[in-house]
Amino acid sequence: MSRYVIDKSKLEENIKIIKEKAKVPIIAVVKGNGYGFGMAEFTKILLENGINTFAVTEISDLPILREILKDEAIIVLRSTCVKSECEIIAKYDATAVIGSLNAAQVMNDVAREMGKTVKCNLKIDTGMGRYGFMPNEIDEAVKCYDMENLEFVGAYTHFPCAFEQNGPTKAQLEVFKDVMKQIESKVGSVGTLHCANSPALFNFDNVSLGAVRIGSAFTGRIITQKSSGLNRIGMLEAEVIETKTVPAGYSIGYGATYKTKCETTLAVIPFGHYDGFGITVQREEHNLRSVLSALKSFLKKERIYVTINDKKYPVVGSIGLDHCTVDITGSDVKIGDVAQADISPLMVNPRIERVYK
Repeated sequence: MSRYVIDKSKLEENIKIIKEKAKVPIIAVVKGNGYGFGMAEFTKILLENGINTFAVTEISDLPILREILKDEAIIVLRSTCVKSECEIIAKYDATAVIGSLNAAQVMNDVAREMGKTVKCNLKIDTGMGRYGFMPNEIDEAVKCYDMENLEFVGAYTHFPCAFEQNGPTKAQLEVFKDVMKQIESKVGSVGTLHCANSPALFNFDNVSLGAVRIGSAFTGRIITQKSSGLNRIGMLEAEVIETKTVPAGYSIGYGATYKTKCETTLAVIPFGHYDGFGITVQREEHNLRSVLSALKSFLKKERIYVTINDKKYPVVGSIGLDHCTVDITGSDVKIGDVAQADISPLMVNPRIERVYK
C-alpha cells in the first residue's frame, strides 16, 4: 500500500530555519491539504512549534481548522462577495480578506445580521491581478474602515514573481508600503502588514515587514534562485509486491511502448499516476532554463527512477494508474522491500495516507 512519508524532525528543522530567517511572526499557509502534507496533522505540528496564525484559501477548510485551532487566528486568503461564504467566515471566527468595497459591504451586512464584529485584512493588488484594491483606489479602501462591523487587523499584498530576483518584487513592495502609508494617514493604525511569501523571504532582504506568509518553504521545495538551507521533505513509498523474469523482446506496460533488450528481472510497485507518480517532471524551479531542461528530457526520453535499498532503478514501460514496473536485473531486490519516489507533495493524491516519522 502506498503512503507519503514525511520526516517530522526535518520539518521541525525547516520551521526553525524559517523563524531565524524571518525574525517576525509567521503566518502558516496550510492550503492545498497543507501543501500536500495533510492539513490536520501538519497544522498540529506547526502549532506545537510555536506558530499561532494560519491561513487557507478554501472556505471548506474552516470547520476542520477551527476544530484544531481553538483561539488561534485563521485568515481566509481570498476576498469574496458571496454572502454564503461570508457567513461561514463569520461563523468560524476567521479573518476575512477585503479586496473590494463590494466585499466589505457584503461582509459588514453579514456580520451585522449575525451580531458579530469580523476581523479583516485589507488586500492591495500590486500586480497579481486577482483580489485587492488597485493602488489608485485609496479612497475606496479607506471607506471600508468606517464600516461598524468590520475590524481591520492587518493588510497585505502578494508577489507573483518573487522567485525571480530581477523581477518586479522590490517595486511592488515599495508600492504597497506607500499605499498603506497613505491609508494609515487617513484611518490611523492599519495593523500587521505582510507581503513576503516563501520565495520572497529567501530571495530578498528586508521584505518581512510585520509578518511573513509561509507555505512551500516548510516542505523545503521552494522556488528560489539560491540555496535556502531547507530540508527537502516528502517521499512516496510502497513495498515491492511482485517480481518476475521476462525474456528479451518482451513488451512492458500499456501500449507496448517498451520492449526488453535481454532477459530482464522486473519488480512491480503499487503506485502510479493516480498516486501522483510520473505525472510531471519533478522540479520546483520555474524559469526558462527549467523549461528547456524539461524539453530536453522529453526529447531524450530520459527515464524515471525509484529508489530501493538506497539504489536507483529505472521505471520501464508506461506508468499505470496504480502500478509501475522497474528493472531490477542483477540486484538482490525482493518482495517486501520498500520502493521510494521523490515527488512533490502537491502532486500526491489526497487519498494517500500521510505518515509522519
